[in-house]
Amino acid sequence: MKIITVLKYSTKLVLILVVLVLASCKTHPEPTMTKQPVLSDYSLGEKWVWKYKGVTDEGEVRSNGTDTRKIVNFKGALGMTIGKDTVLVSEIVKPEDSDTPKYKWPLEVGKTWQYEKNWTSQDGTTGKQSQDAEVLSFKEETVGAGAFMAYTIQYKGTVSNSRGYNAKTDEVWWYAPEIKNFIKMTQIQDGFSYTEELIEYSK
Repeated sequence: MKIITVLKYSTKLVLILVVLVLASCKTHPEPTMTKQPVLSDYSLGEKWVWKYKGVTDEGEVRSNGTDTRKIVNFKGALGMTIGKDTVLVSEIVKPEDSDTPKYKWPLEVGKTWQYEKNWTSQDGTTGKQSQDAEVLSFKEETVGAGAFMAYTIQYKGTVSNSRGYNAKTDEVWWYAPEIKNFIKMTQIQDGFSYTEELIEYSK
């Protein structure tokens, strides 16, 4: 009788555990894909704040501070403050006319593409970034601003400039569809490590 009672109790316990596991799985269902945000997804007053830090392998801190972006009224339309500039959100959400974009929409786990970017710095130096990108996962990630479901996207490749600089670069970005932005990024490049993490988000 004791064996039967133990077996019944064990069976009930297993069933309860199965139900709890299934319930937790339904809390954050993995989307089949995430499309690029559109203008109507943004709202006046929406704000993102990241902290950033760059450190050499020797421990020298070369950058350390915060970066804030906010949705404001800009000439009667929604604009996003980026540093000292304000850019129309309608321009930000325009589909990127490139075969090698930063984000290859729609995002989905397992997707791969080539990312390339040419740039010119304030002193006239030109450069190029070329990386292989892959969406590794979609799961809950926790940062200073809280917990968000986010895609983990890895970028591996090289960066070079017109001054003869050439280095391998390894980056990971965590993009959260809920807030239409990245919540964290890490970059390792030629003896230098750089991180950004979202510490505040408000609507």
